[in-house]
Amino acid sequence: MKKVRYLIGLCVLILATTNAQFQKETIAFESANPFSLRDVIKDLDKQEKQMVFGQMTFPVDSLQPDKKYPLIIGVAGSIGWRQHHLDYMEMYQDNGFATFELNSFKSRDVTSTVGSQVEVTIATIILDAYRALDALSKHPNIDADRIAITGWSLGGGVTLFSGWQPVLKALGQQHRFAAHLAFYPPCFVNPTDLGFTQAPMHILIGEADNWTPAAPCQKLVERLAVNKTNIDITVYPDAHHGFDSETPVQQNDKGYSFKDCLFELTTDGDILMNYLRLPMSNPWLQKLGFLFCVERGVSIGGNPDAREQSFPFALKFMQETLQPNR
Repeated sequence: MKKVRYLIGLCVLILATTNAQFQKETIAFESANPFSLRDVIKDLDKQEKQMVFGQMTFPVDSLQPDKKYPLIIGVAGSIGWRQHHLDYMEMYQDNGFATFELNSFKSRDVTSTVGSQVEVTIATIILDAYRALDALSKHPNIDADRIAITGWSLGGGVTLFSGWQPVLKALGQQHRFAAHLAFYPPCFVNPTDLGFTQAPMHILIGEADNWTPAAPCQKLVERLAVNKTNIDITVYPDAHHGFDSETPVQQNDKGYSFKDCLFELTTDGDILMNYLRLPMSNPWLQKLGFLFCVERGVSIGGNPDAREQSFPFALKFMQETLQPNR
């Protein structure tokens, strides 16, 4: 099969390999390093530039030169890409979707943000995700109108808040995500502006999650429903953070528990400390703000029942939003 090479923005690198089932392409594009959502909304032109890459995968058995495929962009959590994340991506590939594994961490030589949450932030990866969306929308085998985003934990926050209207307006996006599927996202950031995309959004989260608790997500969905946002939530009983993995539940003593936190998110993108109400606009101020409500120590691990339910739900969600005429 002829390898496709093309230029997107300042730099796009495609390295294509093919095996019996899939064709894989490593694609790079230019992004930047904003720390906060305010940096994205108000000061994007001043941010340090950054090359970011990811891996696109096509199902070879159905790949046709002129065919355009629906695409799912995946965003990993604070520990980086884990096996259960890849299990979803493989499921999508087996069902006729192209996938793109965004590598925001490896692009910056970061392996984990657990216990700090400053090396690579939600704001940083939201920008990466939209730069990836712009780049991949130009790929000859991708349908630009059928690109979804999904992510876990930190990536779930990216998935959720990539649909926030102040971000969309600031970026002036020509291309937007057709669907957002967020796994256990941090909903303890409460936006004063309830404007979100009208694309379908869904949150999957565990009732026993003490890392990114379910209750703020339920309240956010209720508030957005009043605003007629196309969003819903599924809460799995007796399920912890990472409920969809096959790893037994265990304690992570470094992880931040946000069960007692609820930060205000202003329209300008500032996340305010609970009491001092100062914007957590840099790593030092964020660390200070966390002192008021965050505890160390979280539970993470799989719940077989929740995992068994979440995979077919995720596939159905993507099929209904990206393959309506399958």
